[in-house]
Amino acid sequence: MSNISLLGCGAWGSAISQALAKNDHQVYAWHYDSDSLELMNKSRKHPKLNNFDFHENISFEKNIEICISNSNLVVLAVPSHSVRELMNNSCKYFTDETIIVNLSKGLENNSLKTMSEVILEVSGVGQKRIASLYGPSHAEEVLKGFPTTLVAASIDKKTSILVQDIFSSDVLRVYSNNDLKGVELGGSLKNVIAIATGICDGIGFGDNTKAALLTRGLAEITRLGILMGAKESTFSGLSGIGDLIATCLSDHSRNRHVGEEIGKGKSLSTILENMDMVAEGVKTTQSVHDLSKKYNLDMPISEGVYKILFENKNPKSIVSELMNRDLVNESSN
Repeated sequence: MSNISLLGCGAWGSAISQALAKNDHQVYAWHYDSDSLELMNKSRKHPKLNNFDFHENISFEKNIEICISNSNLVVLAVPSHSVRELMNNSCKYFTDETIIVNLSKGLENNSLKTMSEVILEVSGVGQKRIASLYGPSHAEEVLKGFPTTLVAASIDKKTSILVQDIFSSDVLRVYSNNDLKGVELGGSLKNVIAIATGICDGIGFGDNTKAALLTRGLAEITRLGILMGAKESTFSGLSGIGDLIATCLSDHSRNRHVGEEIGKGKSLSTILENMDMVAEGVKTTQSVHDLSKKYNLDMPISEGVYKILFENKNPKSIVSELMNRDLVNESSN
């Protein structure tokens, strides 16, 4: 049994804490909202997740220093835009043995860094002790014990195997991977394509359109990933095509939901105001737009989502633009 600290008790963080607790690990959970933390501690229930009670191996801790000091493995489960601030506030409590397992998916706006790059820059933890755990997974299904596969990525083989061993169970199968950049990019960029898929669902398009978006969207993600130093094969794996399928097709997907509401005619601001969870793809769309400019890369689907979200372009007109682009060979563009 290991002692593990969890920072962030949102839906995914709570589902992972439950999985770890069932693996006989002791989990010390911290959340930025102390009132919510106290409520979860007293009720042993999550305010946004139904039909489960927190395992007895999960303890809630308001003091982040005490939470982190209880273990040498810290699971980071906050929205991507909160990672830098949290690392700034907590890094002084890390030791030379601390391993950070990142669950956050996204790219930091402005710096365009992946989450592991942000963690490396701020935390003082060496690169070999940072891992990201990604893959096609919805909190609701993990809590129900549905068979789920993830990938633990780190530049250090020992770290990825350690994470693999700690998190794996009879319902949670974890693979290891040394392409940290590729795993993080696949798991982050797919949220933009999920918004595009939702838009088409909201408009009323069918399976043909969704199949096209997933296929051509994966091609965009892969081209950008290769330019950024990732391995092409990673995008055929769990954090690539696997996560893309789950996020684009599921009713659990917050990013697909955002797109669907836009396709029905609602404004982005109205949609976000009425959501109680974070849709990472909105901020990632801005980062992808900036990256496509930086690398001089044509990403028509991602750019179309950017125009809809941030330039108030009509979704149907963007679809028409995509369909009427110059005809090319499939393998070349």
